[in-house]
Amino acid sequence: MAQRKITVIPGDGIGPDIIDSALQILDKAGCDFEYEFADAGLAALEKHGELLPQRTLDLIEKNGVTLKGPLTTPIGKGFTSINVTLRKQFNLYANLRPVISFKGTQARYENIDIITVRENTQGMYSGLGQTVSEDGCTAEAMSLVTREGAERIVRFAYELARKEKRKKVTIVHKANILKSTSGLFLDVAREISAGYPDIETAEMIVDATCMKLVMNPEEFDVIVTTNLFGDIISDLCAGLVGGLGMAPGANIGDNAALFEAVHGSAPDIAGKNLANPTSVILASIQMLEYLDMQEKAEAIRRAVTAVIEEGDRTTRDLGGAHGTTDFTQAVMDRL
Repeated sequence: MAQRKITVIPGDGIGPDIIDSALQILDKAGCDFEYEFADAGLAALEKHGELLPQRTLDLIEKNGVTLKGPLTTPIGKGFTSINVTLRKQFNLYANLRPVISFKGTQARYENIDIITVRENTQGMYSGLGQTVSEDGCTAEAMSLVTREGAERIVRFAYELARKEKRKKVTIVHKANILKSTSGLFLDVAREISAGYPDIETAEMIVDATCMKLVMNPEEFDVIVTTNLFGDIISDLCAGLVGGLGMAPGANIGDNAALFEAVHGSAPDIAGKNLANPTSVILASIQMLEYLDMQEKAEAIRRAVTAVIEEGDRTTRDLGGAHGTTDFTQAVMDRL
């Protein structure tokens, strides 16, 4: 049987270090992937003169599954966000951000298990109608929500909830003010939810959602929402379990899927063997689940959980005094 080919984008800053950690762990778990490496971000700009070389786009399309480290988009130089570009290029309409409490972290909560399902290609991130007046005093941007886009993401959330035997989906919106865009999203979500009587449905305005996530996060199970709200809420949820270093992300479409560390490239600690690789390791677990490799995904999850709970060679952000390589070895020892 031919090896499954995976496109790997090491990324910028700490990206190569944490991606190497994840690949070592995947190999140790016996996943038997063939990796095809590609450049993007500042590393690609330096090597090839562009942030997203055509070869990288071709490999993502060819292999269908990509594991990606953090990328840096230069600020204020007219560059479009690389992540947004990738989501649009491959129609990765569903952004899946799970957060789970790990014993041994310095998080404020102990029993968090929330998945944010974020529409990934429309809303305020559609990039439409962005103008600034000649005098620089007025700026405009357009939010786009379509019935098709709303149906697609809401159905994705309910199907995910049913597959994972979750009990509740919370539809997050701002339809009381954004009556056209958020109103359409809410109307469509109500229609879709009627087809899932086995799953409890709640509706919540986005500002109330943020407050309740801080005060009573146990009320939430699966959250489905639009692009901008999902971006903010998913980072808030990451804060409940210890920060972005504990939060993976998946970007899923009909023909491709991209799994990533959701934190930044942290250039200040790049190459210093200090980075916590947990986010991208958890993203690789998402990738295995997407590929129906559940047993290997669970084996890696158990190993990571044990390392963090026991404080065995953990990184500084987890209360330890070790680096990326030691943490990686601790996980592999348990595999």
